[in-house]
Amino acid sequence: MSSLSASQGYPVTFRAQRGAAKLIAVAAVAAIAAAGAWFALAPSSKAPETTFTSIQGEKFTTESLRGKVVLVNFWATSCVTCVKEMPMMVETYKKYAPKGYDMVAVAMSYDPANYVLNFAETRQLPFKVALDPVGDIARAFQDVKLTPTSFLIDKQGNIIKRYLGEPDEAEFHATIEKALAG
Repeated sequence: MSSLSASQGYPVTFRAQRGAAKLIAVAAVAAIAAAGAWFALAPSSKAPETTFTSIQGEKFTTESLRGKVVLVNFWATSCVTCVKEMPMMVETYKKYAPKGYDMVAVAMSYDPANYVLNFAETRQLPFKVALDPVGDIARAFQDVKLTPTSFLIDKQGNIIKRYLGEPDEAEFHATIEKALAG
């Protein structure tokens, strides 16, 4: 009985594996927290120069949006959180568009164009909705893979905030207001 712990009855190797698993879990949580802090505290970077194509076929660039505060929102019709946050995005757009705010909702490459078009039409989305059929726009914006992911861009074209998941409405509006005042 030399390989068993007298107090627990487990082999010593099992206890060691449990300890290692706990250590790995703590390290993973710390790594996620560090990545979150980096995104929150990292200096602003320029938004990538890219061309969007709206569902109406209109082409526009990040450069053409300069002078406005812009939210580039990566989403999918199959994303529950994306669908849930869309009414708030519509209300935010309606509230701040007259003050110089714009929004581009970029559908992920795996989202069928007819689903995106149907979603935008049935919900009467008032902002630009763009397709990203091969994922070039998502790659340009820090290789977005998770939805919803949004980038708030200031009037000079700098990314001032990245949101992963649905943003807190009060904080989101306060950040937009501060950017519009700047």
